Amino acid sequence: MRFLLIIIFIFPDIVFGQVNNDLHIKMNNEGDSLSLKSHFLNAAWSVQSRTFFMSTLNEGSLKDDYTLATGAGIGVMTDPFHGFQLGLNGYFTFELFSSDIELPDSTTNSPNRYEIGLYDLTTPGNTKNLDRLEELYLKYTYSKSSVLFGRFNINTPFMNPQDGRMRFTLEEGAWLSIRQSDKIGLNGGWIWSVSPRSTMNWYSTGRSIGLYSSGVTPEGTKSNYSGNVSSEGIAIANVFYKPFKNWKINFWNGFVENVMNTAMLEIYTERKDSKRKIDIYHGLIFLHQDAINYGGNSNQSKTYISKGAQSNVISVQVGFKNKKFNSNINYTHITGDGRYLMPREWGREPFYTFLPRERNEGFGNVHALMVKSAYTSPKGKFKSSVAYGYYKLPDIKNYRLNKYSIASYHQIDYEGSFLFSNFFKGFELRSLIAYKFNAGENYDNPKYIYNKVNMINFNLVLDFKL
Repeated sequence: MRFLLIIIFIFPDIVFGQVNNDLHIKMNNEGDSLSLKSHFLNAAWSVQSRTFFMSTLNEGSLKDDYTLATGAGIGVMTDPFHGFQLGLNGYFTFELFSSDIELPDSTTNSPNRYEIGLYDLTTPGNTKNLDRLEELYLKYTYSKSSVLFGRFNINTPFMNPQDGRMRFTLEEGAWLSIRQSDKIGLNGGWIWSVSPRSTMNWYSTGRSIGLYSSGVTPEGTKSNYSGNVSSEGIAIANVFYKPFKNWKINFWNGFVENVMNTAMLEIYTERKDSKRKIDIYHGLIFLHQDAINYGGNSNQSKTYISKGAQSNVISVQVGFKNKKFNSNINYTHITGDGRYLMPREWGREPFYTFLPRERNEGFGNVHALMVKSAYTSPKGKFKSSVAYGYYKLPDIKNYRLNKYSIASYHQIDYEGSFLFSNFFKGFELRSLIAYKFNAGENYDNPKYIYNKVNMINFNLVLDFKL
């Protein structure tokens, strides 16, 4: 990162496209040299804002919460100069009003799980002074390929934006994308720093693991890996191949230095049924994960993944779609070999059965079934979807396979969005209602219910992008 700053401030003519004296372009009546000022005026500027209301209603006397947050940011992407561009983006967040989201539930003494995530989880009392330099990168593009260096965001099975709060997860590192062919391509890089969703600071790869709730160890004691994981970074590699029309094969590998390695294969196919005027599609994911060395710390009471641990996951999808409707049925099985683990600070799980407001990361011996149907209006301004999922998890006291003490549950999600036009063009209104209800044994203990099951979570989001 320091190297990038040196380039920007010592050699601005390279970064911003300041040209040599022998290269001239007519800009205005005052002269024809391309100036730094004129280059910025011609850059691609962006403005964005988000206003987010969230509320959670829990069972009986368990604590309910609500909050309304707003925020805005500005970004710039310079014009290409010999393939080089600079990207810069910053954002602030501010609380308008809230319940006492920083206080735990009085019955269970458990902290708020959802609304606090609109701000900074690491400083629960701070909901006003929140700002973050989100992107600062140098990009070089050649034909259809590119390389990034600095702070940016990527979307992979292991690290992704998980855009369900005010701001999303960002990474710092180097990222390469080679797409010279339409049939085969490569993505990958090395990430050494992360700014997780619901935080304002940047953390080294190892320090970023454990900022969120860390659950329990396989022996049932409180996990103690926060701040104790040793890792220099994560290497992510992706090769995609399209052997036939409407076929795509994706291979991903995530190597978290000194912690674990995760390999994932995804096969996606699609075919047209001209008689019924629909597209029928299928997806298959297989994932295998192994601990490396001691899983992040030689002291097994402070490690992220136990020495010698492994997990296996299979996820399948079948669906059909046309211009208006898209429906699918999905199934995921995490085997009983061990917990599937991936730091929640880095992103959401890649399986087809994922529904917003809950995850199956941290569990083993899981059977998940999810059906979803979505509708898009003819002009694409209105979208809505309804999904139902049943998630059969191990017993809460089976600590080896149940990291977060969540019982089996049902979940129903409704999502909707509307794009405004004319005077309000650029605004989008989105909603999410998630209802979770218990389907397992909770041993009459409210701490296994609060913000986990028998609850409903409301979200209303107004986005503006220019």
